[in-house]
Amino acid sequence: MPIKEVETPYPRIDADPHFTRVVRYFRPADYALWAGTTAAFPAALYFWGIPARPDPTGALVEMADPVKKAASMRASLRMGGFLGAIGGFLLAYQQSSVRFWGWAENDREVERDFKELSQRAKEGKPLYGTSNQPEWVQQAAAANSTFSQLKFSAIPMFNFVNHNHHGTDPAKYGVQAKETSDES
Repeated sequence: MPIKEVETPYPRIDADPHFTRVVRYFRPADYALWAGTTAAFPAALYFWGIPARPDPTGALVEMADPVKKAASMRASLRMGGFLGAIGGFLLAYQQSSVRFWGWAENDREVERDFKELSQRAKEGKPLYGTSNQPEWVQQAAAANSTFSQLKFSAIPMFNFVNHNHHGTDPAKYGVQAKETSDES
């Protein structure tokens, strides 16, 4: 199944990058986004419970939890930190994927990808790794996970399958023409 060609302002590296490649190509800004989201979620829960208005006796009443105690907030803040970490990871993963697709500035990734895959081609290794799955399973996995990072709000789906359906020309890495005809 051919991958839809989309005009992008930057060069496309990979339309369906493997999970480990996306994580390996995280930039410091991605880690900062992840950490910031992890901290922001429980902070928002905590500050949501700050005194909001006085009651008839003049005491301040909490907005979210009128009987706010440190012990009662502990479980909420832990869960908030956990959810913030998951959400932050998904945001960082999506930002890294956007650079793979060529939708954002990706000079560092293009250079690193070219070095990495050219080296694999020189060594005679498959560009995107080997897989034990039959070809039809690889095609189905590619069809399900290509651009799936745009649907994280519905269901987080990642590419964990090595396949040759990436929407790029392997010849730019020095792969022989014989190998490219086998990949189609």
